[in-house]
Amino acid sequence: MKTENAAFAKTNLALRESNMLISIDMKKKKERTEDEFAYVYVVKNPSYNDISLAAWDSVLYAGTPVVYETRFGQDLGFIVSPAPDEESAYRAGDPDVRGACLHFGSMDENEEEGDAIDWNAAEAHQCDSCLGCQTAKEPHKIRVTGNVDWIDHLATPAEMARYAENTAKEDRALIICREKIAKHKLKMKLITTHFLLGENKVIFFFTADERVDFRDLVKDLVSVFKMRIELRQVGVRDESRLIGGLSVCGRDYCCHSITDKMQPVSIKMAKEQNLSLNSLKISGPCGRLLCCLGFEYDYYVEEKAHMPSEGSRVRIEGELWRVSEVNILSRQIVLTASENRTLYVPVDEFCLGEDDGHWYISEDYLAELFDSDQ
Repeated sequence: MKTENAAFAKTNLALRESNMLISIDMKKKKERTEDEFAYVYVVKNPSYNDISLAAWDSVLYAGTPVVYETRFGQDLGFIVSPAPDEESAYRAGDPDVRGACLHFGSMDENEEEGDAIDWNAAEAHQCDSCLGCQTAKEPHKIRVTGNVDWIDHLATPAEMARYAENTAKEDRALIICREKIAKHKLKMKLITTHFLLGENKVIFFFTADERVDFRDLVKDLVSVFKMRIELRQVGVRDESRLIGGLSVCGRDYCCHSITDKMQPVSIKMAKEQNLSLNSLKISGPCGRLLCCLGFEYDYYVEEKAHMPSEGSRVRIEGELWRVSEVNILSRQIVLTASENRTLYVPVDEFCLGEDDGHWYISEDYLAELFDSDQ
């Protein structure tokens, strides 16, 4: 009896200590979430290609493995970069060039500025001397909002070893699951699988044209893996986002490499950019319209707002010319008149009349144009 009482007392003491540790840990997390400023990073999970923002109380650099809370549970991710701040965010109507380098000059220009480069070296590149787009961004503390979670902790060597072990097991899990799907004759396509780091659970991602009853499949998988099983149905665009690949441009899929948010893309975006409406030419390997149509659509709309629209008329020397094409990239307007005459005019030479709302070409440009013709 004394032995049982001693064991019972020991168990109660262990439970009290455990509860005390849990309450201390929760207090720490509460204090951390109430901190107004912290370093916020873009964290990417390579297994199912999720991108999220997470905060930490010290400086971290790209490639650092961290353990954080995902929508599926606690898992391992890698720091991509510091989170973009309000100054670097895109603003509608911003005239600055985005995605292109304005500092790219000729070799002679660089030598005149004193930035001589050994162009015979195999690794030499003109961007090496450029202080524009190649400037490294150092992390700095910013205000943490409610949409930003905290990183739980930095990944330990033991967790990295477990992550590598789980990754090696995923190929075998795919084979087993596909065999079970064929056994039950289910109309579903298995895409990928992932073992969570923070809990004993495996997730299977699949696509299907209709609703699938996979209750018997789950029972078979539980008997094999002896852990929690989650089957998650995704769309065809998500399939490309998960597994990645090369698109028609020769680069990795946009949905896989630079974003995980599936924004709607419409045929109107292709029309606004003067692209072919042939679905084979403007669709990705997933069979849906290219994601990059949505990325560039806002820029085309903003630029065309300051240019004559196609079909509008411009009077030149008493004759009406029709705007047949607006080329955003070359920044030229193509005008046509009778007898198949064509005129290419730079966008900067156009101005909108304040009184009548008509478009005009600058008199200096017309005078120079007709003088050169004579």
